[in-house]
Amino acid sequence: MRILVVEDEPSMAQSLRAGLESEGFAVDVAGDGEEGLWYADEVDYDAIVLDLMLPKVSGFTVCTTLRERDDWTPILMLTAKDGHLDEAEGLDSGADDYLTKPFSFTVLLARLRALLRRRSNTRPVELSAGDLRLDAATHEVHRGEVSIELTSREFSVLETLLVRKGQAVSKQDIIEHVWDFDFDGGPNIVEVYVRSLRKKIDEPFGRQAIVTVRGAGYRLDEAGG
Repeated sequence: MRILVVEDEPSMAQSLRAGLESEGFAVDVAGDGEEGLWYADEVDYDAIVLDLMLPKVSGFTVCTTLRERDDWTPILMLTAKDGHLDEAEGLDSGADDYLTKPFSFTVLLARLRALLRRRSNTRPVELSAGDLRLDAATHEVHRGEVSIELTSREFSVLETLLVRKGQAVSKQDIIEHVWDFDFDGGPNIVEVYVRSLRKKIDEPFGRQAIVTVRGAGYRLDEAGG
């Protein structure tokens, strides 16, 4: 999943980026409200982590502007302020949740995942194809009763394929969902991760769940191989 972090404090922004990337998210960072609006226009994000006090355009204005544009991407608003009026104003401007600094990254991650689950009632926390199961909440993958260890990037690629199981997913679609805006590598990077996934979720079990669709990308078979 792809997350936009709009935060003007460099250390906080990089800390959030590092933490979220370690959990398998693709993360873009904007340093002010104007840049945040630009990113939101250019990329389809799964969620936005938005600081309240920003240069150029405030978090309130960013949130209100996105909602006026019918952009209903889930927004988790952050602020150093502490008060019911600030919280109320943030929620009234269109934010979905609110977290006061300083905060625990574990709590931020839990709230962010809750927002992502609520965004679509058709998207369960656990994704599956046959006996292959991926739990987005615990970051666990199983083939039957066997636990499979994946890197955060492998997990994100598999999650993207599972969300659209049975459909051909292009390399570019995978890149847009798994890598951040600054990624300047070629589409062949996807082949590397698909090959790695096959060695972990298919070959040891005599399966061929991830199918190459010539000219279109990859497809995860409904039956899991």
